[in-house]
Amino acid sequence: MALHAARSPRRTRLLVIAALLVLVAGLGVAWVRIGGDLDEARSAARDREAAVRAAERYALTLLAVDYRTVDRDVQRVLDSSTGAAKDEYAQQAGNLKAATLRNKVTQTGVVRAAGLVTMNPGRSGARVLVVADSVIRWEGAKTAPQERFYRWSVEVTKVRGAWWVSKLEQVA
Repeated sequence: MALHAARSPRRTRLLVIAALLVLVAGLGVAWVRIGGDLDEARSAARDREAAVRAAERYALTLLAVDYRTVDRDVQRVLDSSTGAAKDEYAQQAGNLKAATLRNKVTQTGVVRAAGLVTMNPGRSGARVLVVADSVIRWEGAKTAPQERFYRWSVEVTKVRGAWWVSKLEQVA
């Protein structure tokens, strides 16, 4: 009996130490998992913000047209787009330049609101709604500046870490 009594406190200590080791290991695993989840959540939030910013910048670029800098203005739009958006704008660029120069147009714009609608599971593409307004002026014209109001559905695509506008649709 004395032998059993001597082993009991030792066993108890070993069981307590083993339980503590299991608890510490479990907490370590939980810490790593939570940290990984937080990193993933931060990365997803950065992608959402970057997608919205890309759509906003594109809208502002579309609305910033000046007959004195029209070549540069058109190139900025082309440089910030890809796919169908780039192709469609490139097809219209000649007419836009000619009309802008002929009428001595200056247009400025402001984005009123933008928000993420969807992002694909791989976070390589998203759709953003953008609300923007512009004012168009004609140098030397007697007509008052004209206000225009735009509502766009903008698809953005992540290519090599950067977000590019790939499709633009005007919505009602």
